[in-house]
Amino acid sequence: MIIRRLIFEVAYGFVILIVAGLIGFFAVYAFGTPDVSTLSSLPLAQTSYLYDRSGTHVLYALHGEENRIVVSHDGIPDVMRQATVASEDGNFYEHHGVDFGGMIRALFEDIQAGKIVQGGSTITQQLARNVFYNRDRTFKRKLLETVMAIKIEQAFSKDEILDMYLNRVPYGTNAYGVEMAAQTYFGKPAIDLSVDESAFLASLTKAPSLYSPYVATHSDMTSQKNTVVRLMYQLDFISRDQEQQALVADIASKVVPQADQIQAPHFVFYVLDQLNRQYGREILDRGGWKIYTTLDWDLQQTAERVVSEGAKKNVLFGASNAALTAIDPRTGEIRAMVGSKDFFDTSIDGEVNVTVRPRQPGSSFKPIAYATAFEKGFQPETILTDKPIDFGPDGTGKDYIPQNYDGQYHGTMPMRSALAESLNIPAVQTLYLAGIGPTVDMAHRLGITTLNDLNRYGLALVLGGGEVKLLDMVSSFGVFAREGERIQARGITRIFDQSGKKIGPDDPAPAKNVLDPEVARKINSILSDNMARTPIFGSRSPLTLPDRPVAAKTGTTQDFRDAWTIGYTPSLVVGVWVGNNDNHPMKGGADGVFVAAPIWHDFMVAATKGTPVENFAAYTPVTSDKLLLTGTREDSPALYFDINSGKKLSEKKASKKDPSQVRVSMADAEHSILYYVNKNDPLGPTPPDLSDPMLARWESVPESGNP
Repeated sequence: MIIRRLIFEVAYGFVILIVAGLIGFFAVYAFGTPDVSTLSSLPLAQTSYLYDRSGTHVLYALHGEENRIVVSHDGIPDVMRQATVASEDGNFYEHHGVDFGGMIRALFEDIQAGKIVQGGSTITQQLARNVFYNRDRTFKRKLLETVMAIKIEQAFSKDEILDMYLNRVPYGTNAYGVEMAAQTYFGKPAIDLSVDESAFLASLTKAPSLYSPYVATHSDMTSQKNTVVRLMYQLDFISRDQEQQALVADIASKVVPQADQIQAPHFVFYVLDQLNRQYGREILDRGGWKIYTTLDWDLQQTAERVVSEGAKKNVLFGASNAALTAIDPRTGEIRAMVGSKDFFDTSIDGEVNVTVRPRQPGSSFKPIAYATAFEKGFQPETILTDKPIDFGPDGTGKDYIPQNYDGQYHGTMPMRSALAESLNIPAVQTLYLAGIGPTVDMAHRLGITTLNDLNRYGLALVLGGGEVKLLDMVSSFGVFAREGERIQARGITRIFDQSGKKIGPDDPAPAKNVLDPEVARKINSILSDNMARTPIFGSRSPLTLPDRPVAAKTGTTQDFRDAWTIGYTPSLVVGVWVGNNDNHPMKGGADGVFVAAPIWHDFMVAATKGTPVENFAAYTPVTSDKLLLTGTREDSPALYFDINSGKKLSEKKASKKDPSQVRVSMADAEHSILYYVNKNDPLGPTPPDLSDPMLARWESVPESGNP
C-alpha cells in the first residue's frame, strides 16, 4: 500500500512538472515571442563603411541592404539548398523547427560548461536568431529562439524558410545573401553555382570572416569545401560521380579577385580584426557605422607604388615580397600599411600581412641594445675594440665567435661608430654590457610584443636572433623619434553609429615616458650621423635624404632570409621588410641597405616633400675620469686608413683626402672597458669586477691586422 502510494505521488509529480512545463511553453509561445507575420517586413541590415583619415575615400564597405540582392525561389539552385542543409542542418526536412537530438547533445555540453557553448541550432532557429534576437549565448535566448523556430515552421513552408535564410545569411566580405555571395566570390549569379562552389559558400556561414577566401589559405578552402561535399553525398543529395568531381575541383582558382571591392586591404583587415574583437562582426555588418581610420590616402598610394616597384627590382636578389608601414610617432596613428607587394597574388601568399608577422630583424635590433647600455650609463663615446672574440658557449655545444659582415675587424672605436657602421662584434659586447634581460625589458617598454621567452635568447639576440613584428619595430623606433615618449600604435580615430552618435573608440591614452630623453637623443644622434656610417655604407647611401636629417638603421638576417630598413624623422617613422613569405633565403648580397633601403628612401622622399625640415635635438655629453667610458684614454693617437684600399695613411695624407674616404681609428687600448668600469654601474662608485669571465675573453684575443 505504501509503495503504491509512493509510486502514485512520484507519477503525480511528473505529471504536474510536465503540465507546468507545457503551460510555460505555451505562455512563451503565445505572449513571449513576436508575431512571425512581421518576418518579411522587418528592416534589413545597413551598410557600415571604413574611411581613410580624411573621410573622403571609402576603404571598405560592410554592406547591409544595399549589398544584398534578394532572389526568388527559382533564382536559387537546388544544389545550393542541399549544400546549406548538409552544412548547417542535416535533418532540416524532417524536424519541425527544432532538432531535439542535436539540442540534447548540445545541452550536455552546455551543462558541463555552465553556459551555452554548443549551438545545436537548426536553420530555422538560426533564421529566428538573425531576425529577432541577438547572438548572446544564454539559456533564455536559446529558449526564445526555439519557440520562435516552431512558430516559423508553422507559418512557412520548408522552401520559404530556406529561401529567407539564404537571402539573409552573411557570407563574409560584405556579401549578404546567396546571390551577392555568388557574384562576389565567383562572379556569377547564384543559379549557375556548381556543386563545389555551393559547398564552399555553405561552409562560409559558420565563420564568414575566418573562412573568407580572401583570408584563408588554399588548403583551408579545399578542406572547407570537401567537408560539405562529403556530407552532401552522405545525405544522398548528390551522386558518387558528382562527389568525386567536386572533391577534385580547385575552388581557389575559381575565386575572382577582390581588388575592386577593397582599398588598402592589409590595413583594412588589420583594423577589422580589432573591431571584431571589440564589437563583434555582426554589429559591423548590420549597424550602418561610419568608421574613420588613421590611413593617409596619399601616403598609402605612395607606399603601394614604391613597394611594387622595389619588389620588381628585388627579384634579381631572389626576393618575392616586400612590406612597409608608416606611423606618426606624435600620435601613434598608422599612416600607411602595405603587408605585401600584392594582396591578391596567391603565389606568394600575398594576403598575409607581413607587417604583423614575427620575423627576425637582423641588425635593426641593435639600437635597442645600445639604448639599454646608454640607460645603464655607457655613452656614445664609450670605447670598444672590434677584434676576434670568443664569447664562450652559446648553448649549442659550440663557442659563440661572431664575425662582422665584411669579414674584417676595425680596431678600437667608440660605440657611436660601432652602431653607425653596424659592426657585429662591438654590438655583442654592448649586449653583454647592457644585459640580455634588461634589453628584452627595454624592447617591451618600447613596444615589442614578442620576445616573451627569455630563456631562448643568448648574445645573438643583438644580431636579430629573436622574432619581432615590423609594426612593433616601427612603433618602438617612434619612441626614439619622440624622445622617450611612447604612444600605442592605432588604426582607428572615431566611429559613429547610423544616427551620427559617436560610439568609439576611447580617446588614446596620453603619451607615456618609457625612456630617458637623453638616451633617445643619443640614439637619434648616432642613427642620423651619416659621417659615422660612411666607412661601411658610403656617404651617399639610400639611408640619407637630400634635404633634411634622418635617422635610419638596416638589418639583414642569417642566410639573407630577411632584410630590413627602419628610419625616421621627428614626425614620421617608416619600416620596410624584404624577403620571402615562406622564409626561403634570398641570394647572397641581399642586404637591407641594397633591397629594403631603396624602398624606404623612395617613400621618405615622397612623404617628406614640401614638409618643414625637422632637426633632432642634441644630447648633453657626459664626462667621467674612468678610462674608456667617455672616450678618455691614457694615450689616444689617431690612425688613418683609406676606406677603399684599407691602407694606412699618414696624418698629412689623410688631411688632403675627402673626409668621407678616410677612416679614423685609434690604437688599441691597453685593456677592455670591463677592466675599468663595473658593467652594472659604469658611472657609479662600484669597482670593476675583475673576476668577470668575459674580461679575460675580451683581452686574450690577438689583435687583428685589419683596420
